[in-house]
Parts: sequence; C-alpha cells; structure tokens
Amino acid sequence: MPVSTMLQSLPQALPENAAASAVELADSGSQTAAAHANGGFDMVQLILHASLPVQLVMVLLLFASLASWLIIFRKKRILDRAEREADRFEEQFWSGAELTKLYAGASERNRQLEGLEAIFEGGMREFNRIRQRRGVDARMQLEGAQRAMRASTSRELDGLEHNLEFLASVGSISPYVGLFGTVWGIMISFQGLANVKEATIATVAPGISEALIATAMGLFAAIPAVWAYNRFATRAERMAVRYETFSEEFSSILQRQAHTDD
Repeated sequence: MPVSTMLQSLPQALPENAAASAVELADSGSQTAAAHANGGFDMVQLILHASLPVQLVMVLLLFASLASWLIIFRKKRILDRAEREADRFEEQFWSGAELTKLYAGASERNRQLEGLEAIFEGGMREFNRIRQRRGVDARMQLEGAQRAMRASTSRELDGLEHNLEFLASVGSISPYVGLFGTVWGIMISFQGLANVKEATIATVAPGISEALIATAMGLFAAIPAVWAYNRFATRAERMAVRYETFSEEFSSILQRQAHTDD
C-alpha cells in the first residue's frame, strides 16, 4: 500500500519539477540575453563616456573629415570641368579655325574664360597689343605673348591646385592627432586603476575602447585625404603638362605669323 501510494504521487511530482526547471531555464536565458545586449559594442556610448580631451580630439577629426570630403567633391568637379574645357577648345583650335575668330569668341564680354581658352586669349591679346606698336620686331612680340601665356597658366594651375595642401595636411596629421587621443585615454584608464584593489580586463576595457576610437577616427579622416591628394595632384600635373604643351605649340604659330607680318 505505501508503494502504490508513492507510485500514484509520481505523476503529480514530475510536472511540478519540469515546470520549475522550465522557469529556471527561461529566467537564465533572459538574463543571458540581457547581459549580451548590455555588453554589445555601442560606439555612441563609448564616445559620450570618453574623457573631455578625447572628445575634443574626436570632434576635431570629425570636422577635418567633413572638410576633406567637401574639398574632394569640389576638386573632382573642377578637374572634370577643366578636362572637358581643354578637350573642347583643343578640338576647336586644331580644326582649322582662324585665330582672329577664336580670339573674337574668347574676348566676348560677360564670359568667364578657363583653361586653354584663357591661356590662348591672354597670349593673343598681348601679341596683338605689341604688334600695334611701331618699330617692334617679331622677337619682342613673341616674348610678350609667351609671358602672358605663362601668367595665365600659373593662374589656371593655382585654381586647380587650390586646397590640395589641406588634404595633404589632413592625411599626414590626422593619425597623430588620433594617436594623441588614444594615448590620453589609455593614460586616464590606467590612472583610474590606482583606486581599484583587484584590476581585471573588464575594469580597463571600456576606457581603452573609448581611447582606440580616436585612432580609428584619425585613420578614417586620413585615408581618403591621402588618396584624394595623390589622385588630384597627379591630374593637376597632367593638366600643367597639357597647358605647357599648348603654349609651346601656340608660340610656334605666333612666331610664324610674326615673321609673315614682317
């Protein structure tokens, strides 16, 4: 009889134990999920909890990155336009058009000249001005036109190379600025260990993570700036060679015209 009583009580005890186990597993699972969520990587929280010097470094790098991207987009648009204008004018110049007609079109009012057309207009204007003087030989006419073309070429190249030095500065300085923020943040983290009896990796990990974000932001600002500087400097150098080549070819044409007039 006692045995049967025990057997009858077993089916009622097993569900209660199973329910309790399920509750315990659910509670432990929810706690684990909550712990995982709280321990996840949150860059915004790391930045907000960083020390003031590190935050200032991050803000400086952020502004440098934004300014670099603005210059990158603007410089690409300027160089693309300069290449298109050079292609258009070279095609028109070597198509056999008369120099007087090209000069008349370039000398129109309320028109901004760029690139090869500006160089052509400056050289042709100076050549005509000197040619109108009496007693001026062909050599002086050619030298005056060449000086005017060199001045126009310098102005055009200055516009193409403008703000490239800023990209070079951001590319070379940003990693060191970020490294300064990292060193400062790590120094603050280890200084805080002086008040802790038992130092663990969990104690210093948040501070080190906050500090390393400064280095990451420094690289984020530097890498595009370095790439853009190298790219745009090469394109500007190619345009400089193109301008100088056109100036020499146009000087040869003016030289023949000056000797013909004599």
